[in-house]
Amino acid sequence: MEQANNENSNVAKAAGIVGTATLVSRVTGVIRDMVIAAFFGASWMTDAFWVAFRIPNMLRRLLGEGSLTVSFVPVFTEYLQKKTKEEALDLAQNTFSILSAILAAVSVLGILLSPLIVGLIAPGFIAKPEQFELAVFLNRLMFPYIFFIALVALCMGILNSFRHFTAPALSPVMLNIAMIAAALLLYNTFAQPITALAVGVLIGGVLQLAMQWPALLKFGVKFRFRFNLRHPGIKQIGLLMLPAILGAGVGTINVFVGTILASLLPSGSVTYLFYADRIVEFPLGIFAIAIGTAALPSFSKHVAAGQMDELKSGISFSLRLMLFLTIPAMVAIMALNLPIISVLFQRGAFDSQATIYTGQALFCYALGLWAFAMLRVFVSAFYSLQDSKWPMKAAIITLIVNVLASLALMYPLKHNGIALAGSLSAAVNVLILAVVLKRKIGAYFDRAFYKAILKIIASSVVMLAAIGLIEYFMPWDTGAGFKTRLIYLTSTVIAGAATFFISAYMLKSPEIHSIVGKIKRRLNR
Repeated sequence: MEQANNENSNVAKAAGIVGTATLVSRVTGVIRDMVIAAFFGASWMTDAFWVAFRIPNMLRRLLGEGSLTVSFVPVFTEYLQKKTKEEALDLAQNTFSILSAILAAVSVLGILLSPLIVGLIAPGFIAKPEQFELAVFLNRLMFPYIFFIALVALCMGILNSFRHFTAPALSPVMLNIAMIAAALLLYNTFAQPITALAVGVLIGGVLQLAMQWPALLKFGVKFRFRFNLRHPGIKQIGLLMLPAILGAGVGTINVFVGTILASLLPSGSVTYLFYADRIVEFPLGIFAIAIGTAALPSFSKHVAAGQMDELKSGISFSLRLMLFLTIPAMVAIMALNLPIISVLFQRGAFDSQATIYTGQALFCYALGLWAFAMLRVFVSAFYSLQDSKWPMKAAIITLIVNVLASLALMYPLKHNGIALAGSLSAAVNVLILAVVLKRKIGAYFDRAFYKAILKIIASSVVMLAAIGLIEYFMPWDTGAGFKTRLIYLTSTVIAGAATFFISAYMLKSPEIHSIVGKIKRRLNR
C-alpha cells in the first residue's frame, strides 16, 4: 500500500509538471486563437483553413499521441523494467526509423490526394469552388506537419517512460508562437492572407521536434537508422497500435464527423465549433491530458511488475483527482460560456453574433467535459494492460452513437446539435470502458471514492450559487466595453474558484487537504 501511495504521489507530481507546462501552451494557444479571430474572424476563409488544418491535426492525434504514444509506452516500459537499457534504446531506434519511412509516405500521399480528402471531410465546400480550392491548397501546404508532429509523439513516449514530461508538454508552445508570428509578420505577404497561418503551422512542427532533442540526449537516446520489422517489440507496438488508431482517437473522429456535418450548415458553423472546442480543450489539456500522460507510465510499471492491487489504486486515485479538477471546471464553463467567448474572441471581425453562436456550442461541449476527461484515464489503463481491442470496440459503438445523434440534432439545433452529440457519445464511451475494466481487473472503486465524488459535486453546486449571485447583482452585458467584460469574467472566475476550494476544504475533501498539506510542507522547508 505504501508503494502504491508513493507511486500515486509520483503521478500527482508528474501531472503537476505536465499541467503547468500545458497551461503555458494553452494560454499561448488562446492568444493564438485571439490573434486569428481578430485578423480573420469567422468567414469562409477561416472555415477553409480550419478544415485544412484539421486533416493533418486529426492524423496527429490518430497516428501520434492518440495511438503511437499509448502503444509505445507500455512496451518500452516493459523493456526498461525487464531488459537492458541498450535493448530498450534499440527498440526506440527501430521505431523511429520505421515510423519516419511511414510518415514520409503518408505525407506524399496526403499532398497528392488532398482534393479527395477535403471533399470527403467538407463535402459542403464542393459547391463553393473558391473555398474548396483554398482548402485544398492550404491542406497540401500543411500536410508535412504530420511527419514532424508524429515523431514528436514518439519522442514524448520515450521521455515519458523515463519520467521526463516537461519538454513534450511545452512543445505545443512552439506551434502557437510560430502561428502568431506568421499572422503578424506574413499577413500581407500572400495573395490570400490566411496562407500565412499554414506557413506558421509547418514551421511550428519543425520547432516542436527540435525541442525534444536536448532532453533525449540527456537520457542517452541517439537515433541511428535501424529497420528491423521483425523486432519483437515492433510487433507488440504494431498489434496495439492498429486498433488504437480508432480506439484512442475516438474524440478526434467525433470532431471529424462534426466537421463534415458542420460544412453542410450555414457559413461560420465550422469556426463556431472549432473555437468552442478550443475552450473545452483548455481544462482538458491542463487536467485530463496531464493526469492521463502521467498515469500511463505508472500504470504500465504496475502491470509489468504484476502489481494489480497497486494498478487499481492508481486508477481510482487518478480518476478522483481528475474529477476534482474537471467537475468544477465543467460547471463554471457552462455558467460562463458567453462571457468566456466574448472576452477571448469578440473583437475585430469576430462580432457579437459570432460570440453568441460560439457560446452556445461551448455550453453543449462542456456538458461532456467530465466524460472527455475520464476517457483519458480509462484509455491509459487499457493500454497499460496492452489491451487495445476494447477501446476499439467502444470507439465503434461511440462513433455510431455520435453520427446518429448528430444527424438527429443538427437541423433542429444547428451546430449546437453536433456539439451535444459529441458530449453524449463521450459519455457512452466512458460507460462502456468503465464496465469492461471492472470485469477485467475487478472493482477499482471503494466507498471512499464515491464519498469524495459527492463532496466534489456539492462544492461545485455551492460555486454555481456564488456565480449566480454575481450575475444577479451585476448582470452580464455582451455589448459592454472590453474592460467591463474582462472585470466581470475575472471577478466571477476568482469568486467561483475561491468558493469551490473553501467549500471543498470545509467538507474535508481529501484532494484539497492533500494540496494544502503539500503547500504547508513546502513552506516549512
